[in-house]
Amino acid sequence: MRVSFLVVGLSIAASLLAACSLNSGPQMQACEKLKDLRLGHAQVVAADYKSSGPEISFKTALLGIFWFDVPASCRVKIVDAPTSDSHIEMEVWMPAESWNQRLWSGGNGGLAGSIDELSMTIALSRGYATSGTDTGHIAADTDGSWALGHPQKLIDYGYRSIHETAVMAKAVMQAFYGKQPSYSYFSSGSNGGREALQEAQRYPDDYIGIEVGAPAFNGTNNIVAGSWIEQRLRASKDSWFSPAKLPAIAAAAMDKCDALDGLKDGLIDDPRRCHVDPDALLCKGAENDGCLTAPQVESLKAIYEGPGGKDPAGYPYYGYAPGGETLWDTWQLGSEPDKAFLYRFALEFHRYLIYGNPNWTLDKFKLQSDREETFRRMGPFYDATNPDLSRFAARGGKLILFHGWADMALQPNLTIDYYERVRSRIGAQTADKFIMLYMVPGMAHVTAGYGPNAFGQMMAPTPNATPATNIGSALEDWVEKDAKPGPIVAAKYSSDIKALIASDGMTPTRTRPLCPYPQVEHWSGKGSIDDAKNFTCVNP
Repeated sequence: MRVSFLVVGLSIAASLLAACSLNSGPQMQACEKLKDLRLGHAQVVAADYKSSGPEISFKTALLGIFWFDVPASCRVKIVDAPTSDSHIEMEVWMPAESWNQRLWSGGNGGLAGSIDELSMTIALSRGYATSGTDTGHIAADTDGSWALGHPQKLIDYGYRSIHETAVMAKAVMQAFYGKQPSYSYFSSGSNGGREALQEAQRYPDDYIGIEVGAPAFNGTNNIVAGSWIEQRLRASKDSWFSPAKLPAIAAAAMDKCDALDGLKDGLIDDPRRCHVDPDALLCKGAENDGCLTAPQVESLKAIYEGPGGKDPAGYPYYGYAPGGETLWDTWQLGSEPDKAFLYRFALEFHRYLIYGNPNWTLDKFKLQSDREETFRRMGPFYDATNPDLSRFAARGGKLILFHGWADMALQPNLTIDYYERVRSRIGAQTADKFIMLYMVPGMAHVTAGYGPNAFGQMMAPTPNATPATNIGSALEDWVEKDAKPGPIVAAKYSSDIKALIASDGMTPTRTRPLCPYPQVEHWSGKGSIDDAKNFTCVNP
């Protein structure tokens, strides 16, 4: 019976989608004319009008979100070739009705290679024009083989494609609407956060409001630190340890550091104050999941501490913060020694983006020489470490950074370092007028984790979103009303991913205020510790 209902539901949805294609009118004609739009070295390859109705997403169906209600729209596909070695695919989707006069664009995770149509669908459903790009290649976001022998594609991936997309999107919007968007926003995390900072640093006129989550802005630093850690996990046949040991490691860290903030709540609010002793986990007898062998203790120290020293730009190399240990399973460890995401990225970057040698293996990694070569070969197009955001600030731009303290992919301390460098470079008084940072206890990479981690990040805000609970709405208010954000309430739900996409109707199990850095949350001593109203933000 359930299958029958599904078939009927899909048939109805298919009929609705078919009906959408029958619509006609001035908007459709204006959209079709965009096929003839001249864009210099870019070409419009499709311009399709779609009527309002349900947009089916099979990606989200398993979460119970079967479709999104989207307005009538014009959807433009563009191929951009700023160099003879470039082939950048991008899309621009524009509401043909009820447009809120804003552009909301997003970026790409990992090594990119596809357009994030889900984020674009969500933005469109909320009244925004939106754009996205594959950054110049089509591949899985863990695949770097596209870069072999293609130096211009590296530049497209590094920064050029995101800028080109902003330029083309505004040109298409000018042609369709007869005007530019009143406000342009960019929101993304991880590699997309790096892209966001590239925009603020290199092309400050592209976007007026930028939301940056857990950015891989110092990509060469991340590659070196991650490669060193993965190498240490393979220093001998006994160095790697199973993810089954992570609960015991996490319990030891929590036991030592949970109460440092005065509240034992399963969260380490500031892991910089936490000093875990891996030696205390050494097996006293036979090895089991509750202890570590001597080689495994050394591996754990490597994960916590990182390689030490500084990169050529002067940023320290960090390990991973205490409090996120249970999240290391697929990233640092993997189900087997060579199955970890961090290991895969170490191979892909060195093989294809750094050395152009498909046969490179991790045993060839040398900390001293690799840090210099990685920075020399990739830094100019990949890193977004420039703290001089004076041009972005001068044009009225606003930028909000956030990073989860339990991030298992990228080191949160680096984001704090960048924020402090911006303040040092252009002055704290000037910086406070346009840049803010939120550190999120217990949050994993960009979202999820065991702490409250849903606060509207990455997705275009709904029309009824408020700055008190939605970071995108807070950014808009700062840009459009000069209302500087304050604490933002984050929520923990039973399904982190569903909450990221659409939390309407869901009931959180815990809420907490995210405090503007360097402030931290403080419990009043009264009321539930699972209710944000019982907390205030105080200086540490």
